Amino acid sequence: MAEHQTTILALGSYFKGTAFLQECKALGCTVYLLTKEKFKDADWPRESIDEMFWMPETHKQPDLTYAVSYMMRTRKIDRIVPLDDYDVEVAANLREHLRIPGMGETTVRHFRDKLAMRVQARDEGVNVPDFCPVINYDELREFMERVPAPWVLKPRSEAASFGIKKLNSPQELWDKLNELGDRQSYFVLEKFVPGDVFHVDSIIWEDNVVFSIANGYARPPLAVVSSGDVFRSRTLPYDSADAVALREFNKKVMKALHMKRGVTHAEYIKGHADGKFYFLETAARVGGANLAEMIEAASGINLWREWARVEVANARKEEYSLPPVKQEYAGIVVCLAQQEWPDLSAYDAPEVVWKLRKEHHAGLIVQAKNPERIQQLLDEYGERFAREFLAWMPQLDKPND
Repeated sequence: MAEHQTTILALGSYFKGTAFLQECKALGCTVYLLTKEKFKDADWPRESIDEMFWMPETHKQPDLTYAVSYMMRTRKIDRIVPLDDYDVEVAANLREHLRIPGMGETTVRHFRDKLAMRVQARDEGVNVPDFCPVINYDELREFMERVPAPWVLKPRSEAASFGIKKLNSPQELWDKLNELGDRQSYFVLEKFVPGDVFHVDSIIWEDNVVFSIANGYARPPLAVVSSGDVFRSRTLPYDSADAVALREFNKKVMKALHMKRGVTHAEYIKGHADGKFYFLETAARVGGANLAEMIEAASGINLWREWARVEVANARKEEYSLPPVKQEYAGIVVCLAQQEWPDLSAYDAPEVVWKLRKEHHAGLIVQAKNPERIQQLLDEYGERFAREFLAWMPQLDKPND
């Protein structure tokens, strides 16, 4: 009997993760991709995909379970990997049903459900902003009496800043809950903490954070999407007090949430009032908004490729080892653009190493050995993007795919 090749099924409800698919194929795997029908003609790396499948909707149950179970009548699958945040829960559901190793539904809630991750983190002694489930009205009233406004009402399972509403009075909350009707228990109410927002992106192997890098947003992502601004992030100086504290805090969070292996993107806030770090949210996936490209420019680590190496090493019962890491600096500038294809040719500093090619978007990444130079370029280019390209549309409650 021929030796079985490691087989990976990637779930891609959006077009992303091409480097993951390429690395799996380079490691000798059989690679299957299941995507939405609307993305079947996207620029997937077809030379790295053995078979490609598509469905009108990749999250509809029991259709998805029926489809993957049918595939497996004639194909053996060793690992199921979600390429997007919206695929994380269905991947866990499939693993449970098909008894495929990997993160199950209980642990996945720590990385998708904003209430579950807060409860788990708080119970393990992690600093989180005060919060209240939107379930019992007496508890909500007690929370609002005890915690001064403003508050933020957050969907428990949306990605990024979608659907988050800032509220300034109890009446605003009751009006919103009346509007939500039976859907209100799918939200969590949280104290609004003014502060600087950071993200730590990690690789985890057998319960240990083997790579993490601390980065800072120029403005909180919620402020960017709600008021219209240029999105910017950059690598923090590696030995700075904030970077050191964030990496240690991130280790505590990942242990509390029982992250065993894979990649994570976690967000933290440093409160202006008390200077303390608070855990905001995390996801068991590569960060969006081209942050992976920024991290690779700074560190040499491609999170998509390393995620593939982690999954394959575990499937083959091999050890995973991190490749050499460099300590340089990078920053990203991105915004929605008024122009269909913005002209970025005038952004020609030698530090520019990558430009975004996407309709009605402007974006670039800068790389340097000096963090001050990165900050200087982000300030300059952020102002220019705002003048030359920036378009803004009201925040959506859900992403538009």
